[in-house]
Amino acid sequence: MPNLLHRTACLLACAALAACASAPRQQAREPDEAEDVTTVQAGVRYALVGERFLTASTPRDNIDSPASWRAPDGKTWLIATAKGTHGIVVYDGDSGETLRRVIDKGNGAGEFRRPNGVFVIDDVVFVVERDNRRVQALSLPDLRSLGSFGEDQLRKPYGLWLQRDGDGYDVLVSDAYMRDDHDDLPPPDEQLDQRYKRYRVGIEAGALRAKFLGHVGSVEAAGAIRIPESLWADPMHDVLLLAEEDQADGTRIKVYDLDGNYRGRDLGRGLFRAQAEGIALWQCADGSGYWIATDQFKDRSVFHVFDRVGLEHLGAFAGRTVANTDGVWLQQAATAAFPHGVFYAVHDDQGVGAFDWDDIAQALGLRHACAD
Repeated sequence: MPNLLHRTACLLACAALAACASAPRQQAREPDEAEDVTTVQAGVRYALVGERFLTASTPRDNIDSPASWRAPDGKTWLIATAKGTHGIVVYDGDSGETLRRVIDKGNGAGEFRRPNGVFVIDDVVFVVERDNRRVQALSLPDLRSLGSFGEDQLRKPYGLWLQRDGDGYDVLVSDAYMRDDHDDLPPPDEQLDQRYKRYRVGIEAGALRAKFLGHVGSVEAAGAIRIPESLWADPMHDVLLLAEEDQADGTRIKVYDLDGNYRGRDLGRGLFRAQAEGIALWQCADGSGYWIATDQFKDRSVFHVFDRVGLEHLGAFAGRTVANTDGVWLQQAATAAFPHGVFYAVHDDQGVGAFDWDDIAQALGLRHACAD
């Protein structure tokens, strides 16, 4: 780890770490209700990386997750879900300027009810709607609804991940259903085998079609996900990372394969102290790269970096402002303002911060580009 990590802010004595380790178990909460844990309390170490911009602060929107898209004119759109006002907000991905707001509460086409996860692939944006219990797809740039899916299976969806599969898409959606008799507690492990729903989705003649393929989840205590939301996969290495947000059982990232089998390995158990959250992958064609996973501290979000292949922890960074992060998105391709890409992270439910990948790479001694 570079020496710079040892010269950056937020260090505590070992006594503080011991105090945190011996703290009583906390009651489990829903994914967007993290405990008020701070980096100061946890004694976490990180490199300080200043944000290049913060979008306008709009607390009423309750911004949850971002994704980016390259428009035909070469501009980068940063699309974020606004679960408080039931819609999406589009920012300029290079400056943070607000370009457009699509706020329309309802359950019809082009309407939303508490949108959470968002994912852009090709010229389509997929939006998870918790309270409509569905995933809606919209075309870009017109943001016209192409249809939705999942209404018959999803109970409390939050996050999603997609990959192209032939002429369609393979889709995984996290489903944070809770106990029928206790809405703030997860079910027992033996009822957790449907935490992730899998779909085959295609778009033909401007209309969406979807097929439910089954579910992913473990009922064994070691592999079960009690409070799910964030997920990301690496098909080249057959790795699926699932964020376990349950602080009572120890928040961390669990490692599965793409068939949904727990590999018996966790990332960051004992390292994540607030709540494991948004996940992103920086990847190169030769199989190398980095995983980035969020620890959702209330005072300052900490982003842990792991090796893509060996999964070793390589260091961590945090911004000067960005805190309480839900979703993140890595735009690895160059934009007008970010020649080696940009990492976007939601800030405290009210906007999005942007980190230049060159700044992150410099602070942690990482590669600036795959050619390095």
